Amino acid sequence: MERIILHCDCNNFYASVESLFNPKLRGRPFAVAGDPDQRHGIVLAKNYEAKRYGVKTGNPLWLAKQLCPDIIFVPPHFDLYMNFSQTIRNIYYEYTDRVEPYGMDECWLDVTGCVPAFDGGKMIADELRERIKRELGITISAGVSFNKVFAKLASDYKKPDATTVIPYESFREFVWPLPVGDLLFVGRATARIFERKCIRTIGDLANTSRETLKSWLGKWGEVLWLYANGYDSTPVARFGSQPEIKSIGNSTTLPRDLTELEEVKITFMVLSESVAARLRKHGFQCETVQISIRGTDLSWIERQGKLEAPSCDSTSIYKKALELFIKNWVPGKPIRSLGVRGCNLSSRQVCQLSLMKSVQQIQRREKIEEVLDGLRFRFGNKIVVRGTMLADKSLSDMDPQTDYPHLVLSTVHSQI
Repeated sequence: MERIILHCDCNNFYASVESLFNPKLRGRPFAVAGDPDQRHGIVLAKNYEAKRYGVKTGNPLWLAKQLCPDIIFVPPHFDLYMNFSQTIRNIYYEYTDRVEPYGMDECWLDVTGCVPAFDGGKMIADELRERIKRELGITISAGVSFNKVFAKLASDYKKPDATTVIPYESFREFVWPLPVGDLLFVGRATARIFERKCIRTIGDLANTSRETLKSWLGKWGEVLWLYANGYDSTPVARFGSQPEIKSIGNSTTLPRDLTELEEVKITFMVLSESVAARLRKHGFQCETVQISIRGTDLSWIERQGKLEAPSCDSTSIYKKALELFIKNWVPGKPIRSLGVRGCNLSSRQVCQLSLMKSVQQIQRREKIEEVLDGLRFRFGNKIVVRGTMLADKSLSDMDPQTDYPHLVLSTVHSQI
C-alpha cells in the first residue's frame, strides 16, 4: 500500500506569531532578532515585507539594517512560540497518532490509514491549512508525497499557505529538475562538493552511481542517492516516542571577541561541565569530543577526536576540546562563538572498572562530579565552581544550560 505522508511547515513562524500580538507590525518590514548586547544579534525570523529587501534568517543585524533601512527588530518570545507549536500539534493529533516534529514549526504526519486513497492526503492538508488559519491566525504550507523526504521538498516548493503534491508516478518529472541543494540533508558544504563535481540538480545526483557518491561522501553519499531516487522508507514516529539520542552538546555566542587562550580555556570549561552533566543526567558516556569554532568573520570549523576511554567526566572532555582547539585555530584570530559536543555515546551501565591508572582517575572524577551534580541541583549551578573560572566573571557566568535549551540534545533521525 502506498504511503501518504504530509509535511506541514508554519510560514515565518516566529514573525507570524509576533504580528498576531502586535498589530502595529503588520504590513511593515520586521525581524525577530537576538539580543545584540549579548552578541546574539542575528535575524531569527523575518516577515515577507523584510524578505522582499533580501533580509535572510541568520543575517547579522547590521546587514539586515543595510538591506532594509526601515526594518524593525523585535525580541523573541520563545514561551509564546512553544505554546503555539503545541497547539498546532494537538490539531495534527486529531488526524493521526503518527506526528513527528522537525523543529518547533514543522511536522511530518503519516495519514496512510486515515484516507482511502492518495488524493485524500491533499484533502487533509487543505483542511489543516484552513483550520490553523481560522483557529490560530497563522498560515502553513503543506507537502504531500509517498515518503518523508519528498513531503518536505513539497512543502518548501510553494509558500505561503499552499499545498503541493508529489505522487510516486511523476516524482522524477517534478523532483529531478530542482537544485540539488533543495534535497533534505544536502547542506551548504555538501552542495559545494556537488557543485565542484558538476552535480547541480537532484536528477544529476540520482543518475550518479552509488559507488561514486560513496567515494566522495562515504555512507552518506549512498543515503543521498537513495533519497534522490525516491527510496526513503523511513517511518513517521508515533506520538510520544522518543528519538534516539546520538550526541549531547552545547555552544554559546560569547559576550566579547576572544583572542587569548586563557579566555578560551574558561569558556571550554563552562561548556564541558555543561555537556558532562547532561551526559550523566541521561546515563551516557561519550567516546568522541567534537568542538565548533566560529570567528568574527563568520568562518566556521568543526573538529573531533577520541578520548582515551569513554567518559562523562568534564575534565576529560575539556582537555580533548582544548587539544583540538590548539591544533586547529590560528593563535590570536578573534573568536565569536564556541561549542563542545560529546559523540559516539554508550550507556554508563556497561562501564567496567579498569586496571589502567589513567582510566581509574577518570572514573574517580566522575564519582566526584556526581556529588557536585547533587549539590548544584539543590543549591544552584554556582554553588561550586572551579578556581580557574574566577579569573573572568563575564565568561564564567555564562549558563548554557538555560541560555540555550534548544542545544541540549542532538538526535539523528532514524532514516540515516
